[in-house]
Amino acid sequence: MEKIKTGVYGLNPLLDNGINKNSVTTIVGATGTGKTTFVTQFLHRGLEEEEEAIYITLEEQKDQILKEAAEMGWADLKDYLEDGQLVFIEAGGMEFSDFIKEELPEFVAEWAGIHARIAIDPLTPIVWTAQDKYKQRELISTLFNETKKVGTVIATLEEHGTFGDLSGPETIIPMYLSDAVIHLRYISHPTTSTIERLDGLGIAKVDTRMRIVKSRSSWHSTISHPYSIFKGIGIVIEGVDVGIESKKFPDDLREKLIEKFEKLPKDYADKLKSMIEDLTTQDIGTMNPHQLISLILNEYDITLG
Repeated sequence: MEKIKTGVYGLNPLLDNGINKNSVTTIVGATGTGKTTFVTQFLHRGLEEEEEAIYITLEEQKDQILKEAAEMGWADLKDYLEDGQLVFIEAGGMEFSDFIKEELPEFVAEWAGIHARIAIDPLTPIVWTAQDKYKQRELISTLFNETKKVGTVIATLEEHGTFGDLSGPETIIPMYLSDAVIHLRYISHPTTSTIERLDGLGIAKVDTRMRIVKSRSSWHSTISHPYSIFKGIGIVIEGVDVGIESKKFPDDLREKLIEKFEKLPKDYADKLKSMIEDLTTQDIGTMNPHQLISLILNEYDITLG
C-alpha cells in the first residue's frame, strides 16, 4: 500500500509511515479539537511538495478559511491559491444532493488521476440534511468514491453525541464508509482551570487526545496519544517514538513452519501454509511473530517447538 505523509507531526509513525494513498480518512471531534487545523496541515504538506490541493468547504467561506490559516501561520496558502495549485470549492448553501450527484462528477471528470490532496470540511451538513439513512449513505458514499478518483481525502466530522462516544447517529455512517478514522477529543470537558496559555502565542492548550479508530489495509497504533496545537506549526502528537516500525513476518520462521507442516495431515498442512503465506504479505504491527504463530498453532493443538 503506497503511503503519503500526513503533515501532522508525530502521526506518520502511528500509521505505518503515513496514510494510504487514494483513501478517505475522517477526522471526528468536538468543536475546538483541531479538525480544520488537521486538514490544513495535510493540504499544506502536499503543497510544499508541489502537489495539487483541493479544499471542499461545506460551511465556511474561502476568505474566512484563509484568514484563520493566516492566523495560525500559514499565510502562504493565499499564494498557492493565486498560483492555481490550491483550489477551493465552496458548496455551502447549495443543495448537497445536487452538488454531489451533478456538479461533483463534472469536476472529477476534469481532475481525475492528478493525485491531489483533498479536504472536505465538514461532512456534518450532509449528515444533517439527509434525514433518511439510506439517502445519507448514498450521498456520502458517492462523495467519497468520486473524490478518491482525484486523490487522497481527509474529511472532518463534528462530534455532537455523548462526550467521547462515537456511536452517535451523525458519526456511524461516515465512519463506516471511511477507510480510516481518527478521533480528536478532550479527556474531560475543558474548564478555565484546565486551560493554560502558551506565552506569546495566544493558543489555548487543553487536555486533548488523539486515537486512530481504524485504518484499513494498514497497521496503526491502537492507544490514545496526547497532542498540542502550536501557532505556525499546527498539531503535534506528543511522546511518539519515531523509531516505531511495523514488523514483517520473518522468512526464516516461515521456512521453519513449512518444514514442520510437512509432518501434519494434508488438510491441516494446506490450511496452515495458506495462513502463513497471507501473513508474509502484510505487516503484523508490534506483535512478536513467534507469539503470533504460537497463538494460531495452539488453536490446532500444535506446539511451535
